[in-house]
Amino acid sequence: FGGDVSEGGEEGELEEKQADSSSIYKLLGMQQVGAVLKSTFSDPSRRLELRFRPQDPFCHSVCGNRLPSTNLLLRVRRRVRKKDPKDAEIQMDIVGIIATTYKFQGMVDFQCLAVNSLNGEDTSLYDKIILRKAESPAFFEQDVPNFLPPAIFSRLDCPVDYFYRPDSQQKLPSAEKNLIGLARARRQNNAVFVSFNDPSVPTECLPAAKQNWARFCMKESDRRAEANIREMFERRPIWSRNALKANTNIHPEKLKLLLPLFAYYMVTGPWRCLWVRLGYDPRKNPDSKKYQMLDYRIRCHTVPNIPVKAKRSAHNYSLSITLNKAGSAQLQIKFFSCFTSPPQESSYIFRDGMLPPHRQMFYQLCDLEVDSIKDVIEQNSGNERACDERDGWCVVGTTDKLRDLISAMIRKVVREKKPGTCSHEGCHDVKISPHGYCHQNYHRFRFYPCFIFYELHF
Repeated sequence: FGGDVSEGGEEGELEEKQADSSSIYKLLGMQQVGAVLKSTFSDPSRRLELRFRPQDPFCHSVCGNRLPSTNLLLRVRRRVRKKDPKDAEIQMDIVGIIATTYKFQGMVDFQCLAVNSLNGEDTSLYDKIILRKAESPAFFEQDVPNFLPPAIFSRLDCPVDYFYRPDSQQKLPSAEKNLIGLARARRQNNAVFVSFNDPSVPTECLPAAKQNWARFCMKESDRRAEANIREMFERRPIWSRNALKANTNIHPEKLKLLLPLFAYYMVTGPWRCLWVRLGYDPRKNPDSKKYQMLDYRIRCHTVPNIPVKAKRSAHNYSLSITLNKAGSAQLQIKFFSCFTSPPQESSYIFRDGMLPPHRQMFYQLCDLEVDSIKDVIEQNSGNERACDERDGWCVVGTTDKLRDLISAMIRKVVREKKPGTCSHEGCHDVKISPHGYCHQNYHRFRFYPCFIFYELHF
């Protein structure tokens, strides 16, 4: 902080006077200069405050940030002769190194003052609104000017870089239709989704669904496909997607546009993952029991090494934008048993003596063509009272019974088709040795009366 400089004696030497302490007082706003400077410099994260009006409690300080620096502190002297002021001698000395600098880069605080002009002069209101001593109750009961400045006008005194991001809910349409990107925009099929707890079901499709199909329906085959889907939903109110694909020769993309015209999609309840005819509420009609959905999954402990693959591999995944190179063609020979049904029917129908094509299947109860299963489903026919969210119009616990029956049938089929496996009831994990008897490669074994002798292998 510079002080006042005046001319010296005969030689014109400037005499340094002691620096005025008002500048430091203005900087800190209090008398304890040394204590404040010490506490500020000791904490690297603390900012240095500058008050332009130290005695004004409504004045907010400007904060300086502490920054490292490599500056030099110079002492400059300029000697001037009285007779010839142009003849000056400048002398510079390096006093020290400045390693820390406080830079006031923030915005200076400003206030809007309520000014009362009396006789053309501005009058200060601080004496009327600031408590400088203990006042009597009459001081607090008197009328005061309307001067209520806020504590601070801005939370931040330095501008920050704000990185604007697009709103995820609002997407602008692409200007270029042929733009190649990482992922295409999702095509809306305009289907109506209904939950089990919804009070009502839709009776008409969305207008957008009609518009999409009107743009796509250009050929006679499209009109025949539309009539085919309409006839199927008139004949049967609830269909699964696999059943529709197996009973019609309609392309999947075309079927995706046709289904929202005639049906809505159930997302929860006993008819979840099924398409229900518009206006038809299966929760109010007990006859819809036969159209309920059964989510069946082959249990891991049913039979080891069962020849049924999962729908998706748990290991082989490829990105949608990567290039999958075609491998060399390999000859694959598949053997079909006389017990298996055609591939299209096996995707939604279950019969005794067949294996499901995948480890997880979605069957409708009407597509389970097994007498023992039908007996369990129809055990309360005519006496349905309420529709349950899990078992629908069936007796409570029917879903678990059906899964147990299907698991037992699959286990039986696997034993009959798998060579070297015992087909006796209860012999799940017992292999047949080349000698013609059952054995286990463990410390325990089971006895069956149909074998002559037994042998234990470790």
